Amino acid sequence: MKLLAIDTSNLTLGVSVCTEDKVLGEFTTNIRKNHSIRLMPMVAQVLEELDMETAELSAVAVAKGPGSYTGVRIGVVSAKSMAWALNLPLVGVSSLEVLAWNGANFPGLIFPLFDARRGQVYGGIYRWGSNGMETVENDRIILLRDALDSLKSMGEPVLFLGEDLQIHKETIEETMGTQAFFAPASYSLPRPAHLAMAAFRMLREGKTEDRERFTPSYLQLAEAEAKWLAGRQE
Repeated sequence: MKLLAIDTSNLTLGVSVCTEDKVLGEFTTNIRKNHSIRLMPMVAQVLEELDMETAELSAVAVAKGPGSYTGVRIGVVSAKSMAWALNLPLVGVSSLEVLAWNGANFPGLIFPLFDARRGQVYGGIYRWGSNGMETVENDRIILLRDALDSLKSMGEPVLFLGEDLQIHKETIEETMGTQAFFAPASYSLPRPAHLAMAAFRMLREGKTEDRERFTPSYLQLAEAEAKWLAGRQE
């Protein structure tokens, strides 16, 4: 089975084609350019480099958010369109879980995060287990200090991951002390191959998406939409 994985949910733009036991091809960039323009040429390029036709694909996976409102939407819409056109299963994977995979084999809790402004983060608590990455607490938007208090009370070492870590690292160190661990900067960028590995597990468990009804996981309304709704209620 060959699976195409797409991640446009944050700064990193990533595309990979994998089998369950091999990364056949993978492209990633972390340059602030328009994902909507660059995604499909990247998909075409990786397939061309692999000398593959789209008919050889068995499934499509996408990072479903949270993340950039526009970025998440680009990836989800593109993946839905490809899965629909090719009549393939569609798998949506948490963008935070994809990042958590960078902490594979860490002997404790893993807390991937994206900055959500105003002292908030998008975060989830994960743990590496015998079947891959396991969810300890579901993704949510939360005040960082509340998340840290909860993590500290669990009494385990915690690996923090994410390209926004520098915004919050001082607060994390002050609160968590020796419980806090940080990976090198290269581990803070998600890999589309990890997205593919997470998707294979979901496929085995029958966790696929309805290609027509599948929507991104923003965890909160986009700021413009929130302001519009607030104005309607005044």
